[in-house]
Amino acid sequence: MSPRCCTLAVSAALCLLMVLCSQGAPVSPMGARRIVCELYGRCGDEFYDPAHYCCHDQAVVPLARTHGCGNCTYRVCFEQCCPLSLTVKLRDQDCSAAAGPGDRLCHSIRSRVS
Repeated sequence: MSPRCCTLAVSAALCLLMVLCSQGAPVSPMGARRIVCELYGRCGDEFYDPAHYCCHDQAVVPLARTHGCGNCTYRVCFEQCCPLSLTVKLRDQDCSAAAGPGDRLCHSIRSRVS
């Protein structure tokens, strides 16, 4: 084999390898990219582990993060404060819906003037 043929063969092999690797096959098993993407959530341009964090107001926050709602505290990853009724509802519930058995009614905090 001439040096020119060897150079062409090596170039063709490298080109083919680059194409195959950029597509994820056959280097990775089918669906591996999908599995990796399902393990992480996306919040804007940032990825996060949903076992430890959630996306709240376009920011990655720990699952244990809490905020106040009147005199109540709620977990921002799982619940929401409905400010007009001062009710804590599950995150996927509509604030305008009637109060349900899992909802918590909170009271406003008023500062005492001495």
